[in-house]
Amino acid sequence: MSDRQGKFAGENPFEIARVWLKEAELAEVNDPNAMALSTVDADGLPNVRMVLLKEIEDSAFVFYTNYNSAKAEELEYAKKAAFVMHWKSLQRQIRVRGIVEKEDGVQADNYYTSRSLKSRIGAWASDQSSPIESRTNLMAKVAQFTKTKGLNPARPPFWGGYRISPLEIEFWADGSFRLHDRFQWARKKIGEQWQISRLSP
Repeated sequence: MSDRQGKFAGENPFEIARVWLKEAELAEVNDPNAMALSTVDADGLPNVRMVLLKEIEDSAFVFYTNYNSAKAEELEYAKKAAFVMHWKSLQRQIRVRGIVEKEDGVQADNYYTSRSLKSRIGAWASDQSSPIESRTNLMAKVAQFTKTKGLNPARPPFWGGYRISPLEIEFWADGSFRLHDRFQWARKKIGEQWQISRLSP
């Protein structure tokens, strides 16, 4: 009999992740899809920041960003990333490590179109991670692009998605006396069968 019961039950880690995210959407006040994304630069120095997970596919996790940002440069350099989603209200977290590839096609176009007009204009106006003189200058750029791009701006060529295909997924839930429950799904290569282990707290 499997030790994975209740919230850990299931034969597909992406389905388990979807269920946990849906439960978080009912419990978390703000941004239940927020994740701390970790990358590494060419000098081996790690970086971490919060981004929003936008889709859990059948075999990957997808988010969107500016391709000229520091995170994008680091993703392009290493082709690997890690993230953690932590839900304090549920006392759970999901940790993922995996291989990164761009999502720069129709799927990215569709997601960009689904955003509010102000967010779409903001993507054009922001040179993400670059120094700016002032917020006034930023808002002037927003006004400029609002005028020139109209009500249906196309997705900027420097903005799109990244897909993280996991080599490891860990599901963690708080336990009494710090005796947490941890289950790790791991594989050496994408497409291989998952090996599932219960980890010590």
